[in-house]
Amino acid sequence: MLDWLDKKLNRFKGISFVVIMISVIVGYLLSLSLALTPPVFIMQLAYDYSIEFSPIYKSLTLAFSLCLSYLCFAITLIIVVPALNWIMPLKLKAWRGRYYSLNIIPWYYHNALVQLVRYTVLDIMTPSPLNRLFYQMMGMKMGKNCIINTSNISDPCMIELGDNVTVGGSATIFAHYAQGGFIVIAPVKIGSGSTIGLKASIMGDVVIGDRVLVKPHEVVYPKTRLYRDDKLQEAS
Repeated sequence: MLDWLDKKLNRFKGISFVVIMISVIVGYLLSLSLALTPPVFIMQLAYDYSIEFSPIYKSLTLAFSLCLSYLCFAITLIIVVPALNWIMPLKLKAWRGRYYSLNIIPWYYHNALVQLVRYTVLDIMTPSPLNRLFYQMMGMKMGKNCIINTSNISDPCMIELGDNVTVGGSATIFAHYAQGGFIVIAPVKIGSGSTIGLKASIMGDVVIGDRVLVKPHEVVYPKTRLYRDDKLQEAS
Protein backbone atom coordinates (compact mmCIF):
# COMPACT_ATOMS: atom_id res chain seq x y z
CA MET A 1 0.00 0.00 0.00
CA LEU A 2 2.77 2.45 0.93
CA ASP A 3 4.71 1.59 -2.23
CA TRP A 4 1.61 2.26 -4.30
CA LEU A 5 1.12 5.65 -2.61
CA ASP A 6 4.78 6.55 -3.20
CA LYS A 7 4.44 5.76 -6.90
CA LYS A 8 1.35 7.96 -7.11
CA LEU A 9 3.13 10.80 -5.32
CA ASN A 10 5.99 10.63 -7.83
CA ARG A 11 3.59 10.49 -10.76
CA PHE A 12 1.47 13.44 -9.62
CA LYS A 13 4.14 15.80 -8.36
CA GLY A 14 1.88 18.86 -8.22
CA ILE A 15 -0.61 17.11 -5.95
CA SER A 16 2.29 15.69 -3.95
CA PHE A 17 3.64 19.15 -3.29
CA VAL A 18 0.21 20.26 -2.05
CA VAL A 19 0.02 17.23 0.27
CA ILE A 20 3.43 18.05 1.73
CA MET A 21 2.63 21.75 2.11
CA ILE A 22 -0.71 21.15 3.85
CA SER A 23 1.01 19.70 6.92
CA VAL A 24 3.40 22.66 7.01
CA ILE A 25 0.65 25.29 6.62
CA VAL A 26 -1.46 23.70 9.36
CA GLY A 27 1.58 23.50 11.63
CA TYR A 28 2.44 27.15 11.01
CA LEU A 29 -1.10 28.38 11.59
CA LEU A 30 -1.45 26.44 14.83
CA SER A 31 2.02 27.41 16.09
CA LEU A 32 1.62 31.12 15.40
CA SER A 33 -1.97 31.30 16.66
CA LEU A 34 -1.11 29.59 19.95
CA ALA A 35 2.11 31.56 20.43
CA LEU A 36 0.45 34.90 19.66
CA THR A 37 -2.50 34.41 22.01
CA PRO A 38 -0.65 35.43 25.24
CA PRO A 39 1.00 38.48 23.61
CA VAL A 40 -2.32 39.70 22.21
CA PHE A 41 -3.85 39.28 25.67
CA ILE A 42 -1.01 41.33 27.22
CA MET A 43 -1.44 44.09 24.64
CA GLN A 44 -5.18 44.18 25.22
CA LEU A 45 -4.68 44.51 28.99
CA ALA A 46 -2.13 47.29 28.48
CA TYR A 47 -4.47 49.17 26.16
CA ASP A 48 -7.41 48.91 28.56
CA TYR A 49 -5.22 49.91 31.52
CA SER A 50 -3.73 52.96 29.80
CA ILE A 51 -6.82 54.20 28.02
CA GLU A 52 -7.14 57.27 30.28
CA PHE A 53 -3.41 58.05 30.43
CA SER A 54 -1.86 61.07 28.78
CA PRO A 55 -0.50 60.39 25.28
CA ILE A 56 3.12 60.14 26.43
CA TYR A 57 2.42 57.69 29.28
CA LYS A 58 0.01 55.70 27.17
CA SER A 59 2.65 55.36 24.44
CA LEU A 60 5.26 54.30 26.99
CA THR A 61 2.91 51.72 28.50
CA LEU A 62 2.01 50.28 25.11
CA ALA A 63 5.67 50.24 24.02
CA PHE A 64 6.66 48.34 27.16
CA SER A 65 3.79 45.89 26.69
CA LEU A 66 4.85 45.36 23.06
CA CYS A 67 8.38 44.40 24.15
CA LEU A 68 6.99 42.16 26.87
CA SER A 69 4.62 40.59 24.34
CA TYR A 70 7.48 39.73 21.98
CA LEU A 71 9.39 38.04 24.82
CA CYS A 72 6.25 36.11 25.73
CA PHE A 73 5.77 35.15 22.07
CA ALA A 74 9.34 33.86 21.83
CA ILE A 75 9.11 31.70 24.94
CA THR A 76 5.67 30.37 24.01
CA LEU A 77 6.76 29.54 20.46
CA ILE A 78 9.73 27.43 21.55
CA ILE A 79 7.31 25.37 23.65
CA VAL A 80 4.41 25.16 21.20
CA VAL A 81 6.47 24.12 18.17
CA PRO A 82 8.07 21.03 19.77
CA ALA A 83 4.64 20.02 21.07
CA LEU A 84 3.19 20.12 17.54
CA ASN A 85 6.23 18.26 16.24
CA TRP A 86 5.70 15.57 18.89
CA ILE A 87 2.06 14.93 17.94
CA MET A 88 2.93 14.49 14.25
CA PRO A 89 1.85 10.86 13.51
CA LEU A 90 4.74 10.24 11.07
CA LYS A 91 8.15 10.46 12.76
CA LEU A 92 11.42 11.40 11.10
CA LYS A 93 13.87 8.53 10.70
CA ALA A 94 16.92 7.55 8.69
CA TRP A 95 15.88 7.03 5.08
CA ARG A 96 16.96 7.17 1.45
CA GLY A 97 14.54 7.77 -1.38
CA ARG A 98 12.99 10.17 -3.84
CA TYR A 99 11.77 13.61 -2.83
CA TYR A 100 8.11 12.91 -3.55
CA SER A 101 7.45 10.21 -0.99
CA LEU A 102 5.42 9.68 2.17
CA ASN A 103 8.68 9.45 4.09
CA ILE A 104 9.58 13.00 3.12
CA ILE A 105 6.53 14.49 4.85
CA PRO A 106 7.83 14.16 8.45
CA TRP A 107 11.24 15.47 7.32
CA TYR A 108 9.67 18.49 5.61
CA TYR A 109 7.30 19.15 8.52
CA HIS A 110 10.02 18.77 11.18
CA ASN A 111 12.40 21.17 9.48
CA ALA A 112 9.70 23.66 8.54
CA LEU A 113 8.83 24.00 12.22
CA VAL A 114 12.51 24.40 13.11
CA GLN A 115 12.90 27.15 10.52
CA LEU A 116 9.78 28.93 11.78
CA VAL A 117 11.40 29.33 15.20
CA ARG A 118 14.81 30.06 13.72
CA TYR A 119 13.66 32.98 11.56
CA THR A 120 11.40 34.53 14.19
CA VAL A 121 13.00 34.26 17.64
CA LEU A 122 15.87 31.77 17.85
CA ASP A 123 18.69 34.08 16.81
CA ILE A 124 18.08 36.38 19.78
CA MET A 125 18.36 33.36 22.12
CA THR A 126 21.64 32.04 20.74
CA PRO A 127 23.66 30.99 22.67
CA SER A 128 21.56 30.51 25.78
CA PRO A 129 19.83 27.74 27.73
CA LEU A 130 16.67 28.55 25.75
CA ASN A 131 18.10 27.58 22.36
CA ARG A 132 19.52 24.36 23.85
CA LEU A 133 16.12 23.65 25.41
CA PHE A 134 14.40 24.14 22.06
CA TYR A 135 16.71 21.74 20.24
CA GLN A 136 16.38 19.15 22.99
CA MET A 137 12.58 19.38 22.86
CA MET A 138 12.81 18.93 19.08
CA GLY A 139 14.59 15.62 19.70
CA MET A 140 18.30 16.47 19.73
CA LYS A 141 20.28 14.28 22.11
CA MET A 142 22.63 16.49 24.08
CA GLY A 143 25.13 15.81 26.85
CA LYS A 144 26.19 18.09 29.70
CA ASN A 145 27.65 21.58 29.29
CA CYS A 146 27.11 21.91 25.53
CA ILE A 147 27.31 25.33 23.90
CA ILE A 148 25.40 25.93 20.66
CA ASN A 149 26.25 29.33 19.20
CA THR A 150 24.32 28.91 15.95
CA SER A 151 20.78 28.61 14.66
CA ASN A 152 21.86 26.97 11.38
CA ILE A 153 20.68 23.53 12.45
CA SER A 154 18.29 21.24 10.58
CA ASP A 155 17.01 17.75 11.51
CA PRO A 156 17.74 18.21 15.25
CA CYS A 157 16.06 14.90 16.09
CA MET A 158 18.77 13.13 14.04
CA ILE A 159 21.69 14.88 15.80
CA GLU A 160 23.50 13.69 18.91
CA LEU A 161 26.03 15.69 20.93
CA GLY A 162 28.22 14.30 23.68
CA ASP A 163 29.29 16.14 26.83
CA ASN A 164 31.10 19.50 26.60
CA VAL A 165 30.56 19.96 22.85
CA THR A 166 31.03 23.48 21.49
CA VAL A 167 29.32 24.47 18.25
CA GLY A 168 30.83 27.76 17.04
CA GLY A 169 29.09 30.82 15.67
CA SER A 170 27.17 30.36 12.40
CA ALA A 171 28.28 26.73 12.09
CA THR A 172 25.88 24.57 10.07
CA ILE A 173 24.76 21.08 11.04
CA PHE A 174 22.18 19.08 9.11
CA ALA A 175 21.46 15.36 8.97
CA HIS A 176 20.55 15.05 5.30
CA TYR A 177 21.98 15.46 1.82
CA ALA A 178 20.90 15.00 -1.79
CA GLN A 179 22.71 12.68 -4.17
CA GLY A 180 21.91 11.18 -7.56
CA GLY A 181 18.29 12.26 -7.54
CA PHE A 182 17.70 10.89 -4.05
CA ILE A 183 17.52 12.51 -0.64
CA VAL A 184 19.33 10.77 2.19
CA ILE A 185 18.44 11.34 5.84
CA ALA A 186 21.15 9.98 8.13
CA PRO A 187 22.17 10.82 11.72
CA VAL A 188 25.05 13.02 12.85
CA LYS A 189 27.00 12.18 16.00
CA ILE A 190 29.54 14.52 17.62
CA GLY A 191 31.62 13.08 20.46
CA SER A 192 32.33 14.54 23.89
CA GLY A 193 34.74 17.45 24.11
CA SER A 194 34.67 18.18 20.38
CA THR A 195 34.54 21.66 18.87
CA ILE A 196 32.84 22.69 15.64
CA GLY A 197 34.57 25.86 14.48
CA LEU A 198 33.15 29.13 13.25
CA LYS A 199 31.04 28.66 10.07
CA ALA A 200 32.05 25.00 9.70
CA SER A 201 29.53 22.70 7.98
CA ILE A 202 28.59 19.19 9.10
CA MET A 203 26.49 17.19 6.65
CA GLY A 204 24.39 14.05 7.10
CA ASP A 205 25.79 10.62 7.99
CA VAL A 206 28.83 12.00 9.84
CA VAL A 207 30.47 10.68 13.00
CA ILE A 208 32.95 12.88 14.84
CA GLY A 209 34.87 11.28 17.68
CA ASP A 210 35.75 12.62 21.11
CA ARG A 211 37.90 15.75 21.52
CA VAL A 212 38.12 16.55 17.81
CA LEU A 213 38.49 20.05 16.42
CA VAL A 214 36.69 20.81 13.16
CA LYS A 215 38.40 23.97 11.98
CA PRO A 216 36.52 27.17 11.09
CA HIS A 217 34.92 27.11 7.61
CA GLU A 218 35.80 23.42 7.18
CA VAL A 219 33.24 21.18 5.46
CA VAL A 220 32.67 17.64 6.70
CA TYR A 221 31.08 15.65 3.88
CA PRO A 222 28.54 12.81 4.14
CA LYS A 223 29.76 9.39 5.33
CA THR A 224 32.85 10.95 6.94
CA ARG A 225 34.24 9.48 10.17
CA LEU A 226 36.61 11.83 12.01
CA TYR A 227 38.73 10.87 15.00
CA ARG A 228 41.67 12.44 16.82
CA ASP A 229 44.32 10.65 14.74
CA ASP A 230 42.92 11.79 11.39
CA LYS A 231 44.97 14.30 9.40
CA LEU A 232 42.13 16.78 8.97
CA GLN A 233 41.82 17.66 12.64
CA GLU A 234 43.70 18.56 15.73
CA ALA A 235 43.17 17.30 19.25
CA SER A 236 41.56 19.84 21.53
